[in-house]
Amino acid sequence: MELDKMDENDWKYHGEGNKSLVVSHLQHCRVLRLLKFPSEDSAHTRQTAEQAFRHILNIVDYSKYVMKPLLGEEYVHSGEVVKLPLDFVRQLSLKVQQERPELRCDKVMDTFSGCGLCLPNLTQLPLHHLRDHRPPICVEIKPKCGFLPFSRHITKECKRKVCRFCMHQHYKLANGKWKRLSRYCPLDLFSGSKQRMYVALKNLLEEPQNNLKIFKGGELIFSCKDDAKQQPDLNDLIQHLRPYFPHSNGLYNGHQPGKAVLNDFIQVICSSLLSGGDSNRSGEPRKMHLSESRPHCEASPFPRDLLRNGNHGLPKDSVLSKILQVQMLDNLDIEGIYPLYKRVEQYLEEFPKERNRLQIDGPYNESFMDTVKNCPTEDDGSVEYAVGKVHQYRVAMTAKDCSIMITFAPCEEDEEHQLNLEKPRFTYSVSILDLDPKPYEGIPHQFKLDTKIVNYYLRSTQAPPPSSLYKERQECTLLFHAV
Repeated sequence: MELDKMDENDWKYHGEGNKSLVVSHLQHCRVLRLLKFPSEDSAHTRQTAEQAFRHILNIVDYSKYVMKPLLGEEYVHSGEVVKLPLDFVRQLSLKVQQERPELRCDKVMDTFSGCGLCLPNLTQLPLHHLRDHRPPICVEIKPKCGFLPFSRHITKECKRKVCRFCMHQHYKLANGKWKRLSRYCPLDLFSGSKQRMYVALKNLLEEPQNNLKIFKGGELIFSCKDDAKQQPDLNDLIQHLRPYFPHSNGLYNGHQPGKAVLNDFIQVICSSLLSGGDSNRSGEPRKMHLSESRPHCEASPFPRDLLRNGNHGLPKDSVLSKILQVQMLDNLDIEGIYPLYKRVEQYLEEFPKERNRLQIDGPYNESFMDTVKNCPTEDDGSVEYAVGKVHQYRVAMTAKDCSIMITFAPCEEDEEHQLNLEKPRFTYSVSILDLDPKPYEGIPHQFKLDTKIVNYYLRSTQAPPPSSLYKERQECTLLFHAV
């Protein structure tokens, strides 16, 4: 990619989140990620360009020196910072504007700094795999937190029984974020039980919200629109998937044809999520069990009578296991972290120059990683302990908000990285993205949000007491006499 010969017509709109917009190249397997800012912030200075460069460099360094060692080289793609011609960025901004969702247009693309992040396009597979006319399918899942907190600092018992995602659903519904409750539960996906994982993925397909997107040949074919007024059309998705599962188009194991296609599709996703575990001498993948945490969420729709205790776990090197291990760096919960955050704040008020030494805003390098890995287990009252636990919490929050990209395509029998399915055969790749550092300043917001979510859940799910009128009626006895 020659930066001095950039042409906006070689790129197309790919998608966007809250803080950045992504475009993909029409021919090369590359995407550019560009920062966004509120449209009312029109006054820019030279300092803003430097801040943008530093911001993107922080994302790359955090991915390279923190998340990649924790999650695994094979899963994380750090990308590189690029300086783009300003004229190209301005023309690109005009080109993609008409394709952006209306609800995202409260922010505009950064056309001033010329900074971007260049990454591989994970919705595609390398060209040498594509011997087939069927383009690759890519499934993007935002799994969220896969365990129940076990911290002694927790003040509300419901947090030990119901996962954060399931509680948050009620709060989002009340605030108009979504029109319907999702029945997806992260604990089912992270369980390692194929039955529970199947139910979790089926519920994601029925109500994807912003936790599931599906691409075909790099084009988005299935997602929840930002307004969420209508559910995505599963029948339309089935039509896209039919060519990949031809043996499912007749009756298959008692399923109707459409259901059989979805069933096989979910099995492919499950196999991808559980792959990658290395085997011991007996040939069985080593498993990771959640001994410290209740493995089942009481709000999950999965039938209690089908639960099997202790029989399941995640293969140790699977993508879900890697993510879960990093999530569990948060062993104090926000209720235990917030007092430590205030300890750090009090220290910085007295010694503001210490902010750099404590790496509150980075740089994210080996030194930062050492602080995360070597934080003492017991609180000695020091600011170093508090900073270490705050950094661990921030890293865990990144893992709780990351996305998994599973890309697969039909393949020949002699190709590597195959899924062990009877038929058909797929070559596949699994990656983790959305690994930005979570801001230190966001901890007070997280503490307040946690309180709101829990309190609202308790109010909305509490059964109203029976009325006195009902009690009185229960105690009455009516006698009927023949007339």
